Amino acid sequence: MKRILLCLMVALFATGCLFAKNNDEKMNVMSYNIRYDNSGDKDNQWKFRRDFAADLVKFHEADVFGAQEVLNNQLNDLLDRLPEYAYVGVGREDGKTKGEYAPIFYRKDRFSVEKSGNFWLAEDINAVGKGWDAACERVATWAILKDKNTGKKFFFLNTHLDHMGKVARHEGASLVLEQAKKLSENLPIIVTGDFNAVPSDEPIQVLTNPSDPRHLTHSRTIAGFTYGPEWTFHDFGKIPYDKREWIDYIFVKGNIKVLRHGVLTETLNNLFPSDHCPVISTLILE
Repeated sequence: MKRILLCLMVALFATGCLFAKNNDEKMNVMSYNIRYDNSGDKDNQWKFRRDFAADLVKFHEADVFGAQEVLNNQLNDLLDRLPEYAYVGVGREDGKTKGEYAPIFYRKDRFSVEKSGNFWLAEDINAVGKGWDAACERVATWAILKDKNTGKKFFFLNTHLDHMGKVARHEGASLVLEQAKKLSENLPIIVTGDFNAVPSDEPIQVLTNPSDPRHLTHSRTIAGFTYGPEWTFHDFGKIPYDKREWIDYIFVKGNIKVLRHGVLTETLNNLFPSDHCPVISTLILE
């Protein structure tokens, strides 16, 4: 009997250790277009949304997230409200603080930055400016992060694709693939962003084309469990449900298991955290 009890205790201990190990390995990744600070948004202005926007990140326990449309004052607001996070990224209009950032936020207690950088979606990726026929400057921010829990490293890229220029949208998507392959050092790849494109549009087809060895996979399509609607942009609830579209993504490549994927549709009474829904995936680096 004592031997049986001892075996049971060892088995339970081993199971508990395995469970803890899996919990240590799980990583919540988010893509979150927070909507730039625009006085024309009236009741949906950032000053009314910023606490809610930060609380959403806390509640869903994002370990690392790519944000879009982040102006410098919004960046500081988020850092003030999320002191456990640090970031990498620059403003797209001067490579410093002017214009929208596409920053990567990460939990300081869990990750360290091994390398990081930025490039523009343009003919000259190192020069600030608009690319091809783009309506706006578009920047991508990247980092190689090391998970302190496991010692594993991965490549993370975040961006915001142009909404107008046909050439810029195609070339921007192609550039994301090219730079991810070049910079990732053969590590697992995670790409987040607002791509201003539904899954059937050309930019997403470029990114996910299985005949291209560099191709990425939309994490929702391989998730073990999915949650939420099949749309991410709602314009502060103004777009009818049947007209809403999917334009925000978490892509993956390499030895990454996607446990779940969700589209977060929270509101606080009549307040939205953004005009986009954040998307979140729980991943394990295998």
